Amino acid sequence: MIHEKNPNVLRQGWISVLAKADYSRLHELWCGNESAEEFQVLRKPETGLVMLRGRMGGTGAPFNMGEATVTRCSVRSETGLVGHSYVMGRNHDHAVIAAKLDARLQDEGQCETLMQDIIKPLEKQMMDEKQEHREKVAATKVDFFTMVRGED
Repeated sequence: MIHEKNPNVLRQGWISVLAKADYSRLHELWCGNESAEEFQVLRKPETGLVMLRGRMGGTGAPFNMGEATVTRCSVRSETGLVGHSYVMGRNHDHAVIAAKLDARLQDEGQCETLMQDIIKPLEKQMMDEKQEHREKVAATKVDFFTMVRGED
């Protein structure tokens, strides 16, 4: 959860939430909080590939694991704040909404309201989904044990 007072860490947190958010929920929340503010598109949504790198065991030598599709977008608000977004996949609307929200969240007058109305509900939904997944995995857990022979 985002609880940081450092503005850079706070921004990293909301950018992460926006990038990972379920698009239908993000769109629903965005429509409920959309403002009349105009945005200038600095970088229209573009879809491309990024190379994913991995390490065996988290510490081994890095290797190229594969590529992933990513869409990016940048906008400038009427007040001059610049918002950026990178989202997995090809959803241009997701990238635009995330960039606009990034710009609006940088405005101190809007930040607290948007955090409560959009970021916190998205964050809660993601945490609930993670917990549900953990519970499903835990239900299938198998414990193995070894019996020790008496003569050893």
